[in-house]
Amino acid sequence: MITGAGDRAFCAGGDVRAIAESLRDPASTLSQDFFREEYVLNRRIHRYPKPYIALLDGVSMGGGFGVSLHGSHRVGTEKLSFAMPETTIGLFPDVGGTWFLTRCPGEVGTYLALTGRRVGLGDAVYCGYATHHVPRASLAALRESLFAAPPRDAAAADAALRPFVTAPETPSLAAVRTTIDRCFAFDSVERILAALEREGGEWANAIGHELGQKSPTSLKVTLRQLRGGTGLEIEDVLVREYRMTQRFMAAHDFAEGVRALLIDKDQKPRWRPPALDQIDTATVESYFAPLGARDLTFDQGGPRP
Repeated sequence: MITGAGDRAFCAGGDVRAIAESLRDPASTLSQDFFREEYVLNRRIHRYPKPYIALLDGVSMGGGFGVSLHGSHRVGTEKLSFAMPETTIGLFPDVGGTWFLTRCPGEVGTYLALTGRRVGLGDAVYCGYATHHVPRASLAALRESLFAAPPRDAAAADAALRPFVTAPETPSLAAVRTTIDRCFAFDSVERILAALEREGGEWANAIGHELGQKSPTSLKVTLRQLRGGTGLEIEDVLVREYRMTQRFMAAHDFAEGVRALLIDKDQKPRWRPPALDQIDTATVESYFAPLGARDLTFDQGGPRP
């Protein structure tokens, strides 16, 4: 079982800041080593044979999403707030985001990936991140029940959870699902933006405006990530995402996005290139190219199933 401290259940941020700052040192290997260790851990959790229970009580995003998503039981409280905001910092939804987002209903995964919008408990259950809802007031009793259950037994974990589970709030995404599916079904960011403009109205206009603030490179690479990632096993997902991280580390927008959001906090990133029409298909595809001897392997995490 894993739990968080305070009101940030599983919220990263310090990790990406440290990585961005390490890029100033040509001798540093942190941007290679960190993601490698993180992804090996993500895969190990995903394949873990025993019940792995994450108590989601607060903000969950980034690396914290990775150490919870891959567990067998993801128990959210009414305080859960979830997002994958990587396009805001010039990155992409990683830690197995491909595996999760391509399994969301309809085009909800595309919407969450490109916009980085936060959603609450009901939406986390709706899109498949949270598997159960347990009220915050019941967490202490739930922990005692789980610790008393027989180990290594998924059925026993389910039985211990059952008395505490209640229905989550109504998902807000369900109310706009038809519009999301209509506007985010395209294979280019430009066509998605055009669809939002045609849709009109307060919601679509706000989403279009928000997308205009994101890294153009991140938007294009993220959409390609999802469109080419359907049905992949977790190992293939993580190998592919590791390649993407190393390409983003060598480019401009990640360090700039972290600077603008987390270091200087001026909220004024200067993306390079600054416009979608300046990014061609060959550039997007280069983010997925093999790394040769530097490609991710899972030898440390045991043999591949």
